[in-house]
Amino acid sequence: MLPVTVYAFRSENNRNFWFWCFLTVAIAGAGALTFVTFSGGWRTGFAPALWATITATLVIYTPITVFYREGWKLASGLLPYLIVLGVLAIIWENQPEKPFLTSAPTTWVLLHIAFSLTTYALLTLAAISGFAAFVQERSLKTKRHTVLNTAFPTLAASEILESRLLQYSAAVLVVGLLTGITIHFLQTGNLFEFSHKVILSVVTLVIVLILLIAQKVSGLRGQKAARLALLSYLMLTLAYPGVKFVTDILMV
Repeated sequence: MLPVTVYAFRSENNRNFWFWCFLTVAIAGAGALTFVTFSGGWRTGFAPALWATITATLVIYTPITVFYREGWKLASGLLPYLIVLGVLAIIWENQPEKPFLTSAPTTWVLLHIAFSLTTYALLTLAAISGFAAFVQERSLKTKRHTVLNTAFPTLAASEILESRLLQYSAAVLVVGLLTGITIHFLQTGNLFEFSHKVILSVVTLVIVLILLIAQKVSGLRGQKAARLALLSYLMLTLAYPGVKFVTDILMV
């Protein structure tokens, strides 16, 4: 992931041949590590969850760079963050894990995992877009230019990306919650389980919906919208890798 990170911070570069080469290397490297990690079956540990998250985020990021003209510039914030996650995964790769036990049909479990990873990847990109909008608005107010200010998408492009990605995140999160409810019902016969993961996921959905409604009704943009986007991402982070970190590392 380092080559595409360095490339993204060079202001004279663009979404050209070298960008696609470096991005392909990043996806191939993270994808290979994820494949090896899960080759023996699904794993529940903190480090495997991080590698799955990194790969899913890079895969979801790729079409964003294709369909949005300045979408590729999110790499300036996204790739350093994913590198940090990769370092954390390496540090705790040998941490003992809990067994993966479920009586639900495999298809439902795989669907739930796929939607969960997609939601987290989309909300990660939405949070990066919100952070980019925050940086650009602050730069306009202070009239000071920084490395991030040059590398990130423009304020208008960042806000468009943030809004679109939040919409996608909300839709996929709803489906993910429904598949989770289905799995819990198939296992226990009950519809709901008020666990930390469920509560934080619902809170995330509520925050995202409030932000989308505020953007539609009052035109909420800039730093205020960015703060809500980052708050929703924090809630989902606590629900997914956060819970794993507490149960698999802190409580061991």
